[in-house]
Amino acid sequence: MKRKDIRFLDRLRVRWAEIDAQKIVFNGHYLMYFDTAVAGYWRALALPYAQTMEDLGGDLYVRKATVEYHGSAHYDDLIDVGIRCARIGTSSLVFSAAVFRQDELLVSGELVYVFADPSTQTSRAVPPELRAVLQGFEAREPMIDVRIGSWAELGRDAQALRSAVFVDEQKVPAAMEWDPADATCVHALARNRLGLALATGRMLEQAPGVARIGRMAVARTLRGSGVGQAVLDALLQVARERGLHQVVLHAQTSAAGFYRRAGFVERGPEFEEAGIAHIELTRGL
Repeated sequence: MKRKDIRFLDRLRVRWAEIDAQKIVFNGHYLMYFDTAVAGYWRALALPYAQTMEDLGGDLYVRKATVEYHGSAHYDDLIDVGIRCARIGTSSLVFSAAVFRQDELLVSGELVYVFADPSTQTSRAVPPELRAVLQGFEAREPMIDVRIGSWAELGRDAQALRSAVFVDEQKVPAAMEWDPADATCVHALARNRLGLALATGRMLEQAPGVARIGRMAVARTLRGSGVGQAVLDALLQVARERGLHQVVLHAQTSAAGFYRRAGFVERGPEFEEAGIAHIELTRGL
């Protein structure tokens, strides 16, 4: 398997605890690398694993794992672990795995999973909707769809996401989360290919030529997967289409790096909103 043939690669750095007396990665750790990368693969599919399996009425069980060693990784090496769905059977999924140091193939392997009823652990047919997502990903098709619309159109899913992230997870008082601006804002909502809402945000024109983006929320298990960036990009595009020239937002300080990478710069000192540290950021369009 060659690096260029793999859509999903998970970058890891070899830790001291993973090397053995020969000063190379202990052979058994490569299975852990594969498993870690498989979790990333599901995020790349925009599928929260546990919820997806529950919704599909099954789960995946490892039937077989093989590893072939071609070279060795050393302490502090940056390695890329590739995962590719190689074959879908009636009830089985076969994944090819590979570990690269730059373009050098160090380890290859194969993971065979069986889709099964979790209560009886008896095999079931791979659901057609899961089959379609896997095939679409390997064909390099997009895994999410971002819609722009009104609160009347997108509010039900956006409200559920924001409640889960802000009210339940971050303990923001519900009375502070909901305001009349929702009714007039432009909203963006990202869904995966199974129709599950994953991320949302909103935009309003707070002054002539100036857009304000806020209420950016991403489902916990999909953070860092790119769905938040897709929502932000969609809102920025709406602002451009409306002829606005500047965007401002109040970001939680812990998320400021996400916005800096999108071209935003900090303006002013840190402050608190709803008991959470925030910073104002801005960028031109």
